[in-house]
Amino acid sequence: MTYTPREYSESAGQSFGTPQATDMKHRHDDTHTAEQPAAGEPHAEHGAGPQDHAASSHGSAGLGASADRSGAHGAHDKHAGHSPHMFRDRFWLSLLLTVPIVVYSQEVQEWLGYRPPAFPGSEWVGPVLGTIVFVYGGLVFLRGGAQELRDRQPGMMTLISLAITVAFLASAASTLGLFEVDVWWELSTLITIMLLGHWLEMRSIAQARGALDALAALLPDDAERVTDAGTERVPLSSLRQGDLVLVRPGARVPADGAVVEGRAELDESMITGESRAVVKEAGDAVTAGTVVEAGSLRARVTAVGDATALSGIMRLVAEAQASGSRAQALADRAAAVLFYVALAAGIVTVAAWTFLGDPERAVVRAATVLIIACPHALGLAIPLVISISTSLGARNGLLVKDRLALERARELDTIVFDKTGTLTRGAPVLADVAAGPGTDSGQLLALAAAVEADSEHPLARAIVEGARSRSAAPEASTGFEQLAGRGAKATVGGRDVYVGGPKLLEELGASASPELMERANAWEEQGRTVLHVVRDGEVLGALAVEDEIRPESAEAVRQLHQMGVRVAMITGDSQAVAESVARRLGIDEVAAQVLPADKDKAIARFQQGGRNVGMVGDGVNDAPALARADVGMAIGAGTDVAVESAGIVLVSDDPRDVVGAIQLSRASYRKMIQNLVWATGYNVVAIPLAAGVLAPWGLELPMSVGAVAMSLSTVVVAANAQLLRGLRLRPPDRSSPAGRLAPARS
Repeated sequence: MTYTPREYSESAGQSFGTPQATDMKHRHDDTHTAEQPAAGEPHAEHGAGPQDHAASSHGSAGLGASADRSGAHGAHDKHAGHSPHMFRDRFWLSLLLTVPIVVYSQEVQEWLGYRPPAFPGSEWVGPVLGTIVFVYGGLVFLRGGAQELRDRQPGMMTLISLAITVAFLASAASTLGLFEVDVWWELSTLITIMLLGHWLEMRSIAQARGALDALAALLPDDAERVTDAGTERVPLSSLRQGDLVLVRPGARVPADGAVVEGRAELDESMITGESRAVVKEAGDAVTAGTVVEAGSLRARVTAVGDATALSGIMRLVAEAQASGSRAQALADRAAAVLFYVALAAGIVTVAAWTFLGDPERAVVRAATVLIIACPHALGLAIPLVISISTSLGARNGLLVKDRLALERARELDTIVFDKTGTLTRGAPVLADVAAGPGTDSGQLLALAAAVEADSEHPLARAIVEGARSRSAAPEASTGFEQLAGRGAKATVGGRDVYVGGPKLLEELGASASPELMERANAWEEQGRTVLHVVRDGEVLGALAVEDEIRPESAEAVRQLHQMGVRVAMITGDSQAVAESVARRLGIDEVAAQVLPADKDKAIARFQQGGRNVGMVGDGVNDAPALARADVGMAIGAGTDVAVESAGIVLVSDDPRDVVGAIQLSRASYRKMIQNLVWATGYNVVAIPLAAGVLAPWGLELPMSVGAVAMSLSTVVVAANAQLLRGLRLRPPDRSSPAGRLAPARS
């Protein structure tokens, strides 16, 4: 917007990036739906894992439970209630029992030409130990299959259960002399390998949930509360809104609050993804979990427990990991179809080999088909990518509220930025100074700052701050007077000094020199606000104030162009101001003089012609436009993460994070497709091979090898998803520290 000279009322001042934190915090709280676990549940124990530890120690139990149930683990609900440790323990014991079963297998002895030591009852090694492996190691699959049947959703666990049950019954029948088929060793190796595959899978899922665990572990165990008698150590659950807490160097902020005393340097990377420290002093907001690197401060608590920003971020991460996607829906349908395909293939295999007079081979081939066709890799292909991409985004300040929004971001061909507060800082700054004859810029700026020292107007603060940064010390002033719609007046050094725009010059009957007027006109063409300094009827010089363009904006536009994305800007400013900003940033299209109520219509116009449009705004004033766009991104939300209208929340106010969001969308979707192609292509080749199609040519797939192939396909899918972790979403220069304080003395 163009700041018309001193036609700046106090209401106009509110348009300069006034925080909307209170409003968004209320909206955030209203949307909280995390489940609250009953007291005494296992995760309430202090000795539990990091996430559970956060739940019990920090008063965020609801979040811990919600995150745990709705994250990656929940997405892959075939393993609901399972853990890597359970599969690990069953694997090692099953492996220990499988070794002697294989050693004493008649079939393996004939292959390798050896005879193991014989002892009374050695012929029962396979049946006895094989039954133990079936009951102990296979129980988890049998229970899973039964649950799938109860839910009328047969799938992976049902196939595994059928395969090991068929193998067990065939082996038992052989032991009882009903027919000859020795598959105890194959049954045992099958179960052992399946346990190993599931253990590796659960480890991958647990790693994908690492971001939630890391966030949950950020809060300290206790806080140092300030009382009339001094300070006291109290658990976080004892903190209440309004409490005063002391945070020392190296400590973490225990709750959201506002600084009332002190000055410190905080590491806020857990919230914004930015590694450079931020200086906080009286009046600034601080966030639970951030670290005081230097200095100390006292803060008044404004939010605790589930109401903190950290809890909000964890809710968004958990909800995004649990949310569906189009690719996931496709994978689910494919897995359901594959079950019936595998079952039909197994029946056909039994019928075919029985018809050919080989019932023993029919049993082995059918079991192998059921095992190798398990939609295990298919079931893991999408949830693991979702979990890793969501966690990766959270670590880089990209909070995904709607999984489909992130998925659609890869298709965006146009990004529309709101100007104020997005491409610009949303607050006026002193941009330039022009002194008239007989006055230097330092003197001019000192006079202007002296007049504006007592004003609270945004333009006045920009002048005072500009003088301070340029070491122009203002003199003492008296008789400050606000001139509504024109400027301000004060007495400096016994003489009246005015600061204002054209209306003030006209009222005073003063005129600027041609040189000053030329500079002022050039500034106005650039969309800057021009203010004149007048003393005793003489125009001493002029000041240019503007809504400063973020230094990162031009880089964001350039990177988007490199990705083949057009960039547009929408603003309520005049056409001249909008075009000036667009020229400096290289923006392709501009929609100027657009009222907030009409921004969604402007987005609709951008969408004409079938364009996929992403809107980037502050998430409050731009809510209709964010909802209208194909993908809405709320930028600069800081610690207020519950921006209802956006599908993606960019915690930092750096517009380059838009590039990161699109990169993450493209990379994660690419991994999904790769995993789907691998998982389905593997089954197309493996099922006929397992059925024995190539047996006439001497090529058969043993049941144990089928289990290895199925497990390897799962490992390939998991490993491919893990490669997503290597994606760099932020340039290296964003990690450089700035504005460092001197280290605190011990």
